[in-house]
Amino acid sequence: MSQRKRLSVVLITLNEAKLLRACLESVSWAYEIIVLDAGSSDETCHIAAQAGARVFQSTDWQGFGIQRLRAQAYANGDYILMLDADERVTPPLKRAIQAVLRQPDAKAVYSFARRNLFLGRFMRHSGWYPDRVVRLYARKHHRYNAQPVHESLEKGECGIIPLTGNLEHLTCYHLPTFQRKQLEYAESWAQEKHRKGYKCSMCTIISHTYCAFIKTWLLRAGFLDGKHGWLLAVVNAQYTFNKYATLWALHHVVKGNYH
Repeated sequence: MSQRKRLSVVLITLNEAKLLRACLESVSWAYEIIVLDAGSSDETCHIAAQAGARVFQSTDWQGFGIQRLRAQAYANGDYILMLDADERVTPPLKRAIQAVLRQPDAKAVYSFARRNLFLGRFMRHSGWYPDRVVRLYARKHHRYNAQPVHESLEKGECGIIPLTGNLEHLTCYHLPTFQRKQLEYAESWAQEKHRKGYKCSMCTIISHTYCAFIKTWLLRAGFLDGKHGWLLAVVNAQYTFNKYATLWALHHVVKGNYH
């Protein structure tokens, strides 16, 4: 029988004192916890150290992908579980991960479902559940790409094995905070597209915004989530509008067209 593999839980943080403790408690059973902080001004680093995490600093922010790459470089475990501070590993998911560590498949990475919280309710539809994510993988074989936002694991031709159990994600527990974060993501997305030479028209802005609402509300059955589903459809449309409107604005400002 092969020896049980060691698990490194890896997080990147910035001012996550309100949420971090519960996240770390949910993975206290791991071989090690790595926290790479981007320069928090709150108690994030203190809370992480109290929980037994190995805490490092990297304030030269170059995007989420680069920061995750830097964080993984500090890990020593055989397998990586990449988390965010607003996520919690549930007991059923813990058991599924521990089973993998006892008998891992070297040719696979592992996915699990996220239960996403939106204004006090874990959504059941709207594209927010099961929302499967690939977060468990062999450290020596895989890493994240360098995308500044919406970064993802470079898994190559590896198969994806779905695990049972949920990862709880406190996606939107406070609407203004969530919208500020969405606005930052939209700006980063637009800047990246602008650097690559992309541009869009007013028709693109309107059509994508409208389609984002329809996709969430109808195609992804957001109407089954009731009032929360309708609000989420509007929020998704707003985020899409911010992305494309910012891209449009960047193009016109550079060209000097102020009229």
